[in-house]
Amino acid sequence: MTHLFYRSLAKDPINITSAEGIRLTTRDGQTIIDSCGGACVANLGYRHPRIRAAMKEAADSVAWVSSATFITDPAEALADHLASLEPRLPRVILQSGGTDAVELALKLAYQWHCERGEPQRVHYISRRQSYHGHSLFTLALSGQYDRREMYKPILPQTTFVSDCNAYRGKLPGESDDAYGTRLAQELEDTIQKLGPDRVAAFLVEPVTGSTAGAVPPVEGYLRKVHEICVRHGVLLIFDEVMSGLGRVGRNFTHEDSGMCPDMVTLGKGLAAGYQPISAIMISDRIHQTIASGSARLVHAQTHMYQAFASRVALEVQRTIADDGLVAAADRKGQLLRTMLGDALGAHDHVGDIRGMGLFLGVEIVKDRDTKATLSGTDASKFSARIKDVALENGLLTYPAAGTLDGVSGNHVLFAPPFVATDADLGEIVDRFVRSLSQTLADPGIAALFASQPAADARRPLATT
Repeated sequence: MTHLFYRSLAKDPINITSAEGIRLTTRDGQTIIDSCGGACVANLGYRHPRIRAAMKEAADSVAWVSSATFITDPAEALADHLASLEPRLPRVILQSGGTDAVELALKLAYQWHCERGEPQRVHYISRRQSYHGHSLFTLALSGQYDRREMYKPILPQTTFVSDCNAYRGKLPGESDDAYGTRLAQELEDTIQKLGPDRVAAFLVEPVTGSTAGAVPPVEGYLRKVHEICVRHGVLLIFDEVMSGLGRVGRNFTHEDSGMCPDMVTLGKGLAAGYQPISAIMISDRIHQTIASGSARLVHAQTHMYQAFASRVALEVQRTIADDGLVAAADRKGQLLRTMLGDALGAHDHVGDIRGMGLFLGVEIVKDRDTKATLSGTDASKFSARIKDVALENGLLTYPAAGTLDGVSGNHVLFAPPFVATDADLGEIVDRFVRSLSQTLADPGIAALFASQPAADARRPLATT
């Protein structure tokens, strides 16, 4: 009997007793290869010697002090390091997790508007296929249908616009530029409808993560939405909790876009799972407005700027820099994408292979020509089955249902640790291809793919 309240009450989780590199070992002695970093977290893999040493050093120093009165060198050093990666966002707040970071970024946006004399800016805009966190505020801004539907009656009001998904969203014959322009116009129209002086912020996962499966933006899209936000005084917040700090083959998705958002949230890979910690990187203009106004952050959290977590996260980021792992993630991501393309590019039930760096998604469809998908419980059954089959084959995967609209579609997300070798990547692809074939051969799953498409079950999100 356990006293833990498990995330799933239908099936007990697997007990892991040890881990090394990209491999986990169960209590029963099975070895499982991690193809997704758990949830895009374990960027340095498991039991990294350099991080273990840093944790011991941190334990021998100050672990925690109250940020209401004190600060520590590890927190200052981590902020210095992050600011050096993006000098246009030189102010840093350290929190405990991704949800905390996004929640505070949203609150900070409103505080900034209030300090400028615009407290009427109470509207937030997000994108339909997105996930930003588990608090009520961040969940309200998330388009992940299954996680938000139960709580919909108590969620704050939010307005959604289309996500940027070229595979699903582009019209026949439409160029990337035209598609990005159309999406930008949708944002413009939405701001005009809400009132240009009433919108606080636009929250974006620049590479859509778990909800849609590593969907990158089309060229020019980020720049176009940035220009609209600047024109209307709307803050642009990039949620890079999943994709930031090397996962997409660069530290930040916007690096080559010619623009910079007002805030970026970071989380999962910041300490690579060795400690819970997150960060918000903030432009100087936001900091200066508050410094010359109330001169206080209207927010408090017990573990803000936590010394132990900051020291561990700093060592993770120094290791990534010293070992050239951001560039490695870019190269290995290209290799993994090629391997997946060679193995599955012509597969009848693989519609798209996409992503950036070591952040890739494989979209599963009923028919590659029509892009028809499984829907509802059928989609959920497929995701559950392929995860179980992959685990039987010694592979941890990150499958999801609702890829298209929260109800229809399936994808599998790949985000292996940066330290995975080329041979490891080959093993991941081999085990996944075998698992996909076995799943599709299962009589119950095969019947789902052979059935006629169901009536359109999409439930587009407009306003909560």
